[in-house]
Amino acid sequence: MLTRARRRLIGRRLLQVVPVVVLATFMVFGLLKLVPGDIAQTLAGENASDQRIGEIRQIYGLDQPFLVQYLSWLWKVVHGDLSKSLLSGEPVLTSIARSFPNTLLIVAIALAIALIIGIPLGIAAASRPGGILDKTIMAVASVGIAVPNFWLAMILVSIFALELNWLPATGSAPLSAGLGNALAHAILPGIALAAGGIAEVSRQLRSSLMDILSSQAVRTLHAKGLPPSKILWKHGLKNVSVNLLTVISLLANRLLAATVVVEAVFAIPGMGNLIVNAALNRDFPVFRA
Repeated sequence: MLTRARRRLIGRRLLQVVPVVVLATFMVFGLLKLVPGDIAQTLAGENASDQRIGEIRQIYGLDQPFLVQYLSWLWKVVHGDLSKSLLSGEPVLTSIARSFPNTLLIVAIALAIALIIGIPLGIAAASRPGGILDKTIMAVASVGIAVPNFWLAMILVSIFALELNWLPATGSAPLSAGLGNALAHAILPGIALAAGGIAEVSRQLRSSLMDILSSQAVRTLHAKGLPPSKILWKHGLKNVSVNLLTVISLLANRLLAATVVVEAVFAIPGMGNLIVNAALNRDFPVFRA
């Protein structure tokens, strides 16, 4: 059971989120107004008259002052209405429901690869600090951080899709089409996303483990005769679990943002492509969502 003080703390933290969200949406709403082009002109057609363009602006509320448009949109969002796409007329929630599973599958695969490879590398590097293995792992991790996702994605497509023909080069498949088919389309994008994640997990875990293993408490355990392997697994990893969970949560957030580039390379109809197309076409309801 949560204590009263704990509940008050959680309540204050939740209240602090509200102005941050409002400010962020206000800034995004304002930045969209700086995007060149006229959505009313696009909807009306290339040879439309000024009267028709004015009618389009009135229909979609584009003729109203900026603050009125923002408050109207915010009121609808609070009530669960994300509006409809200006171009397709499809509800924004429908577009998100169709696109988000593709993005989520890629991020899940990338996160799993980053943890499966990054955690053993971080442990191996921390167990022999300053050794050849440690230096090699850290050098590879530095390269992994420096390599752009889009460049690695193109290399993977060139080798495994075009030359070896092992995996599809573009597109996606829903889970309803079969788990194997969905994974086949998502594995290359997942690997392209995971490279930086592997490097980050291994570096952060190595740093946290070395801090623990060099502490006075661990030196005392060594003096008592405990084997290094037991100290590493029982005391080292247990104490870095909180830091590792923090790294994983931050990594998941960054992977979601990085899908914009990777989805463009693999032509995946995910959230990244949805946002980019909405921004290029000034489809404000979709982009703001």
